Amino acid sequence: MHTYHSPLDLVRERSPERPVALVRPGAVAVAARWFRTHFTGDVLYAVKTNPSPWMIRALAQNGIRAFDVASIPEIEAVTANAPGARLAFMHPVKSRAAIAAAYHDYGVRTFALDSHEELAKIIECAGGAKDLNLIVRLDVEAAGAAYTLSGKFGAPAAKAPALLLAVRRATQDLMGVSFHVGSQCLRPSAYQAAMAQASRALVRAGVFADVVDVGGGFPSAYPGMTPPDLADYVAAIDRGFDDMMVHETTQLWCEPGRAMAAEGASVLTRVELRKDDALYLNDGAYGSLFDAAHSRWRFPVKLVRAAGAAQAPLKPFHFYGPTCDSVDHMPGPFWLPQDVSEGDYVEIGMLGAYGVAMATRFNGFGEVETVEVDDAPMASMFGLAPRSIPTPKIETETVVRLTRPRGKRRKRR
Repeated sequence: MHTYHSPLDLVRERSPERPVALVRPGAVAVAARWFRTHFTGDVLYAVKTNPSPWMIRALAQNGIRAFDVASIPEIEAVTANAPGARLAFMHPVKSRAAIAAAYHDYGVRTFALDSHEELAKIIECAGGAKDLNLIVRLDVEAAGAAYTLSGKFGAPAAKAPALLLAVRRATQDLMGVSFHVGSQCLRPSAYQAAMAQASRALVRAGVFADVVDVGGGFPSAYPGMTPPDLADYVAAIDRGFDDMMVHETTQLWCEPGRAMAAEGASVLTRVELRKDDALYLNDGAYGSLFDAAHSRWRFPVKLVRAAGAAQAPLKPFHFYGPTCDSVDHMPGPFWLPQDVSEGDYVEIGMLGAYGVAMATRFNGFGEVETVEVDDAPMASMFGLAPRSIPTPKIETETVVRLTRPRGKRRKRR
């Protein structure tokens, strides 16, 4: 992978024709070390967020040795780029072939489920094995996420106790509970609320959990979304864990994705045409800008021009992608110098999470080059000095900030 000091150096040297993923392994290393230092349990990276080989290698080189996978291709990606890593197959619904291959061919022993039917599939496809770590995904109510993830997966409260009891009887190894409070969660208290619900389900089932997996949802910073400090999330989880009816030896897991990966990449796009306040780019909704189109996220942007920094005042623009589909539209607004024109480049930041991972080849577009840059990300949750992005003040969402200091954990019951 070629390395440049900055996107400007790339533009001046090559004027790339295709979109370019600008990756920052150094930012990923900082995020990995933060979670390893501050989270009081096991950290499993959610591979779906960004399964790129460089991402998996960067995390493994900085101490992340456990990965949340959802498919055989993700298992293969981790196996190839982080040999010896621990794999947890956390998709609650898997094909029989995938379960069998994971267990027999790749040595996976941890599987998630949310129904009696999936439990039976796992046991059968693993040949009746007793060395399974079985994690029950619970459906929980938790407010404060940009993306809610309830409904599709998770055992509901009324059915969870019977399923937990069945899983406890089915395995001689670890039995646990997991949940997901939603992606880009802006309220640390959501984790405490979910953990309280998980604890009630365990009490009703009359079983103890060996694992409590709080899932993902840890946020990143975007224009219009300013989360509390990540330390507040860890403190809230610690308080929730202290209040749960669990053993002294119960393990605590988390599955960060967005917070681990977002700062690790941006995407460099080229302006193919300008129509008034609309910029037509060579990347879009079917490429790396899914969230900008379908969820209307206002990612940070910066004009990159070979002649150097633009001095014109800023104005709001909206983007269109390269496909012939009219939904290939990113409404923004995205603030750029008012003289932006065809041939200029726009760097769109904080796309290490759910950027290139979401790209398709619709209309023949979607191919992205990857290069490494060693400048800072546009924003940071980890104290990295962000790049100077001259944008007007944007109103931020109201969030709940927990200010109580982390207390010493008391003994489990």
